[in-house]
Amino acid sequence: MYQDIVLKKMIAFDRGDARRIQHFIKVYAFASYIGRREGLDTQTQRILELAAIVHDIGIHAAEEKHHSTAGTYQEQEGPALASELLTNCGVPEDLTKRVAFLVGHHHTYTDVDGLDWRILLEADFLVNAYEDQLSEAALRAAREKIFETDTGKHILATMFGLA
Repeated sequence: MYQDIVLKKMIAFDRGDARRIQHFIKVYAFASYIGRREGLDTQTQRILELAAIVHDIGIHAAEEKHHSTAGTYQEQEGPALASELLTNCGVPEDLTKRVAFLVGHHHTYTDVDGLDWRILLEADFLVNAYEDQLSEAALRAAREKIFETDTGKHILATMFGLA
């Protein structure tokens, strides 16, 4: 429903930065698929997909303010930007609040309080693992520490040929 509007706005937001546009599109695709396969309800699926689209919205501000793209800085800078973009797209406040929360925690792997958060972590990790060319040992460790959904585990094992 809102996903197409937010996609268009996020592509414009990251104009000229093909790498980051490619990144969030891939995270969105994995998150959407995992959420559907894991049986999320419509509202949670929508929140997950919106969060996947805007999860890295704070990266430019992190670079400008902190001279770093570290996850903690993205989590600090992203929620306000995500809230503004979503509000401008007509996304209801209850969805916007949860999406902003997820943006502010998409590099936080502790105290995960919902399947939307878990799936966002898994989808982002799948894309980062490929983009960063993680070692097999790192992939195996992540499978044990990060992945909880059957779908996410299956994608990780299949994509990287893990036994």
